[in-house]
Amino acid sequence: MKNYFDLTGRVALITGCSTGLGVQMANALASQGANIVALARRENLVKEVAKDLEEKYGVKAIGVPCDITDTNRVEEAVATVMKEFGRIDILINNAGTGAVAPAQDITDDQFANEVNIDLFGTFKVAREVAKQAMIPAGYGRIINIASMYGLVGNKIAPASPYHAAKGGVVNLTRALACEWADKGITVNAICPGYFETPLTKETLDSEFFQEYAKVTIPMARYGKEGELDTAAIFLASPFSTYVNGAILPVDGGYVSL
Repeated sequence: MKNYFDLTGRVALITGCSTGLGVQMANALASQGANIVALARRENLVKEVAKDLEEKYGVKAIGVPCDITDTNRVEEAVATVMKEFGRIDILINNAGTGAVAPAQDITDDQFANEVNIDLFGTFKVAREVAKQAMIPAGYGRIINIASMYGLVGNKIAPASPYHAAKGGVVNLTRALACEWADKGITVNAICPGYFETPLTKETLDSEFFQEYAKVTIPMARYGKEGELDTAAIFLASPFSTYVNGAILPVDGGYVSL
């Protein structure tokens, strides 16, 4: 019987893989046999994530500290992975930040920082992984983590820089999907809705948000740990050969309203 989601022997690089959704997706891919590169700024955390993955799933995992806004660091990090594994089959661009304030109060530095991390950082990592690993191999799966806020506006938390940057990630995904399709690389995006992480749980469990969810989310709740996993595994699969340039909301139906 064919296992469409077997990732044994594949190498997956995941940015923002020190906490939250990045670690959840790393666990998901490792559970299917993928070797993992956990990449984030905090060396102690990515090393801990890598050790945990090896112990739980018996895969090979390494932690690579890297600031994705630093082009030289990105180049060095990808070179380190290539030296260690000789390949990068899957890239999940998950690193990001979020400035929340009324648009009239957002500073130039806040807006620039948001775009520099969420959009430009995503491009820098994709560019380097494609250049060093995927284009030479004639194969790759790139998954950009955008947001439902890259598709719609919102009234609960003013975050115009985040909306702009994630909207850019959505169309960057389409552009790279077109450009690299003939090189054996698929480029797709996941647009998560409200998901529980250590940083969001308190807010999402509040009475205010619970009432808001009933009105704005068709499923009337936020996403639980693990509910993003299958989307990542599907897009990372070597058999998802004809899925390219797709923008996949995982949001309980939020953008359908």
